[in-house]
Amino acid sequence: MTSPLCKDRVVVVTGAGRGLGREYALEFARQGAKVVVNDLGARPDGSGAAAGPANEVVAEIRALGGEALANGDDVADWAGAEALVRSAIDHFGALDTLVNNAGILRDKTLVNMSIEDFDAVIRVHLRGTFAPLRHAAAYWRDEAKAGRPRAARVINTSSSSGLYGIVGQTNYGAAKAGIVNLTIVAARELERYGVTVNAIYPTAMSRLTEDLFKSGQLNPNAGAASAGFDPLDAANVAPLVVWLGSAQSAGISGRVFGAKGGRITVAEGWHAGPHVEKAGRWRVDELGAVMPGLVARAAPNADLSGSIAAKA
Repeated sequence: MTSPLCKDRVVVVTGAGRGLGREYALEFARQGAKVVVNDLGARPDGSGAAAGPANEVVAEIRALGGEALANGDDVADWAGAEALVRSAIDHFGALDTLVNNAGILRDKTLVNMSIEDFDAVIRVHLRGTFAPLRHAAAYWRDEAKAGRPRAARVINTSSSSGLYGIVGQTNYGAAKAGIVNLTIVAARELERYGVTVNAIYPTAMSRLTEDLFKSGQLNPNAGAASAGFDPLDAANVAPLVVWLGSAQSAGISGRVFGAKGGRITVAEGWHAGPHVEKAGRWRVDELGAVMPGLVARAAPNADLSGSIAAKA
């Protein structure tokens, strides 16, 4: 019988009280991990708080025979993020994997969005990814310098909105795009300590995506369906996250993976396309003759599925 993939690894999952985060926490536990279940118990817009969801997931994990700890710290608060990381180390003796999953939605079109709605979403998603990662990275750096390097793993959460753009989500999309770049930079910086940093952009039904599926902005046919298989089940995403959070994923870092139904995709990021060049500075009156042709040679932006339509 094979050993569980994450046996005795200590894992922190933020936003783990419901939806995707809950599925990640449960699957990590099934794979032998000790899990810190972080969740404020807030509503989808970030308001309110309740200890119930985190405690319920902890109870589920313990019913499976696993070890878990509930945590209600605010991941976007500097001290709260530090306390979250410290809770794993103090309670379980270490930290091996950090899954940054916590998020909220406050969707509005650009002309209707308030600065409060913009700041709240940026705070939870982008700052709420940076702060736990920053404190975890400091711990892993210190462990490496002390001669105790850990096979540490970070999985951040982006979105199709951040990669490809969804109408009504300038705040959310900006945060999720920022998380991708944060992931790439952190992967390069932390490689020396044996830490890998990757991101996912999951497609699944949850409190945060339900309205997008109903509006038609997200494709409900999110993968090959078969008898008894729901392609929108959040549990479909968990195996990839758990594998990325295991020691087995060594050598894969700085990448962004799509997960929907039974499909796993490697996203290919921004890269330099066609160009024009002259010896010297362009004059404004010259650009009208070259810019349309330059853009015509470039691939169009991807659609919400991440696909690039063939040119007519």
